[in-house]
Amino acid sequence: MSTAREQPIFSTRAHVFQIDPATKRNWIPAGKHALTVSYFYDATRNVYRIISLGGAKAIINSTVTPNMTFTKTSQKFGQWADSRANTVYGLGFASEQHLTQFAEKFQEVKEAARLAREKSQDGGELTSPALGLTAHQVPPSPLVSANGPGDEKLFRSQSADAPGPAERERLKKMLSEGSVGEVQWEAEFFALQDSNNKLAGALREANAAAAQWRQQLEAQRAEAERLRQRVAELEAQAAAEPPAVSEKEGPSQSLEQLEALVQTKDQEIQTLRSQTSGSREAADTEREETQQKVQDLETRNAELEHQLRATERSLEEARVERERARAEVGRAAQLLDVRLFELSELREGLARLAEGAP
Repeated sequence: MSTAREQPIFSTRAHVFQIDPATKRNWIPAGKHALTVSYFYDATRNVYRIISLGGAKAIINSTVTPNMTFTKTSQKFGQWADSRANTVYGLGFASEQHLTQFAEKFQEVKEAARLAREKSQDGGELTSPALGLTAHQVPPSPLVSANGPGDEKLFRSQSADAPGPAERERLKKMLSEGSVGEVQWEAEFFALQDSNNKLAGALREANAAAAQWRQQLEAQRAEAERLRQRVAELEAQAAAEPPAVSEKEGPSQSLEQLEALVQTKDQEIQTLRSQTSGSREAADTEREETQQKVQDLETRNAELEHQLRATERSLEEARVERERARAEVGRAAQLLDVRLFELSELREGLARLAEGAP
């Protein structure tokens, strides 16, 4: 791109994406950070282009034509298709306001490109009504930043006075310091990301442990309820009276048979009394053991409930810490974007100053 014939007319910062050429469905990010995306006007050819550089590589080099359409797909994301490049570009902005400004400028440039094409076909003077400029009236335009009012930066033209050696050294020093600051901000940003990932992992582990403890608590409660029912059944069984044993004999039996029958019944009564006594003792023993188990289970339930409350407090603290870390990451990312944007502007200014030097 020749800076002598092309001038920036609008600039903003956004995360740049390109459609996956294999699937035509998924987005491929151009980098980890937001990039500067600019509209340029070529006064010689009366052409408008959208350009975004990633280092020395052109991430976006799209010539705006009248048949292009910029589509807002969400509050902070928009896209357009470039048939010449055989791809679809996507931009993710920091706010809806930035997206709206870029979309309005796209429509404005598109209309200017349409009018320029019509004028060119008619053989008249190549004008740009949408931007209020002609092919012979394009001055070194100010770079309007989409970050809001008060952030306008004016590029110096080639006709400006050439800086002296001391000024060039000062600019080189500022550029070097900006590069060091960029590395420091990136290191801090990745450290905060790592901390956030660790907190997220700890939170997931704590959630899993809490779910497991809840399952154990429910199982213990069910077991305690079953044992209580068993105790109630044993108490009801112990309270029941043994059935009375009686035998009616006909009046025709002899006295000896009656005496033998009485003795037999007496023995049966003694046997039944012995069995009943043993059953009651066994029932009492089982009931005591069951009551002891119930008490142990209740104690265990209390411990589990205490652990559950402690875990819930830990989860809440982890959530608070994670939100704090996330806020720090957001602040660091915003500061890093500002630093990178300032560094990019400083580099462009240094390049223009170097070109203007004799």
